[in-house]
Amino acid sequence: MRRALIAALVAAVVGCAVVTAAQQAVVVPLILKAETFEDAAPKAEPQAHSHAPGTPADHHHDADAWSPADGIERIAFTALANLGVSLGFALLLVAGFTLAGREVDGQKGLLWGAAGFACFTLAPTLGLPPELPGSVAAAVGPRQVWWFGTALATGVGLALIVFGRHVALKILGVAAIVIPHVVGAPHPPAGEAGGVPPELAAQFAVLSLAVAALFWGVLGWVSGTVWRKAS
Repeated sequence: MRRALIAALVAAVVGCAVVTAAQQAVVVPLILKAETFEDAAPKAEPQAHSHAPGTPADHHHDADAWSPADGIERIAFTALANLGVSLGFALLLVAGFTLAGREVDGQKGLLWGAAGFACFTLAPTLGLPPELPGSVAAAVGPRQVWWFGTALATGVGLALIVFGRHVALKILGVAAIVIPHVVGAPHPPAGEAGGVPPELAAQFAVLSLAVAALFWGVLGWVSGTVWRKAS
């Protein structure tokens, strides 16, 4: 337990620092730019959107709702949120180390991080790409159900492929990964358009994926390295 907690805490702090810096450098400027389009658009029924790459954390903008001020306050709240997410994912990684029963170091930790990226970012993003403020989206509930189902199915599928001893289990793993995408993610009705330029939305999706890949790589490598040294 002590080994797991140390590895998770160190990885969470380092991962939080890296992802917060990367977000401020390449992602937040796009969000702020998109918010200008959102503010300039005619007021209508607010649409849910996600600022965090690969997560189902959607919210609505409300003129009366509190939000942190731009600058240090906004960065501090972003870092605090990132720390909570980093700690949760780091605990999942070290739990995986324990359940797998195999020795893990920094290099193998990178593979675990890649698996985390595939489960919680890449697979859900294939159906629900990261969205900027002002983007049109389907209802929050169905999107969250699909996101969690896809992440879970991808995790189970990868586990069956990597740890399954029989070909049938590996085939079942591939099927588990594919099924959510055959079902398809929920999308808004055809014809609805948001106020965000398509090129800005595409840039945001690509950079969000890159930041998430960096985050999972750091989280996996640090947790694996500390796990090995703490043994």
